[in-house]
Amino acid sequence: MTDEAPSARTTHFGFRTVREDEKEGLVRGVFTSVARRYDLMNDVMSLGVHRLWKDRFVDMLAPRAGMQVLDVGGGTGDIAFRILDRVRRRVPDLGGTTVQVCDINTGMLNVGRDRALDRGHPAGLTWINGDAESLPFPDASFDAYTIAFCLRNVTRIDQALKEARRVLKPGGRFLCLEFSKVLVPGLDRLYDLYSFAVLPRMGQLVAGDRDSYRYLAESIRQFPAQKELADRMVQAGLSRVAVHNLSGGIAAIHSAWRI
Repeated sequence: MTDEAPSARTTHFGFRTVREDEKEGLVRGVFTSVARRYDLMNDVMSLGVHRLWKDRFVDMLAPRAGMQVLDVGGGTGDIAFRILDRVRRRVPDLGGTTVQVCDINTGMLNVGRDRALDRGHPAGLTWINGDAESLPFPDASFDAYTIAFCLRNVTRIDQALKEARRVLKPGGRFLCLEFSKVLVPGLDRLYDLYSFAVLPRMGQLVAGDRDSYRYLAESIRQFPAQKELADRMVQAGLSRVAVHNLSGGIAAIHSAWRI
């Protein structure tokens, strides 16, 4: 018996079943469509609460001078800016801290570069077009790996987790911020109503793009729940895995270390 051809393997794109080799292009199309309004999109999806979640995320990272950070899927720079701002409060010249932002979507990276210039953030940042499943970096290159609101869009999550471990130095930190499974009884029904009845309409009004917002809501429901993702992190070789729920599980931070 031979292995199934990669082109015949299937995965999900929202609630649709597609071939694995199709998903990357479909996801790229979504984020090309929303790139210029991506941060506004996050405001709409989370009612602005994503800003507090991201602050907590960077609090947990506790970036220090000289740290080498890889931020995957962070094309618009939101996490990278927070990391550098946090270090700059203590060390004005950043003390050698760098954040390499790696994103598969050039449109998102272009938005991030423009924002960096507007915010006076040219130092300490590198913008790289790359795939989370096959990162263009040597083994053991980074002190920390961050990924925020991206992992659910990756075709092969387990491969992305293995790549995260590969590029981390021994003792390096892994942090993932992602929409997750609501744990509060009653809130789950309200969240479904908002996600599927309200959010696509808001996407049409705010960004002129109903379909992309519908996909994003569907992709959240297809993403592994907290415990399953934690188990898959362990299987990928990450250690000391912990889950920190936010807003009743609407989002969660998964943390781990490469030992």
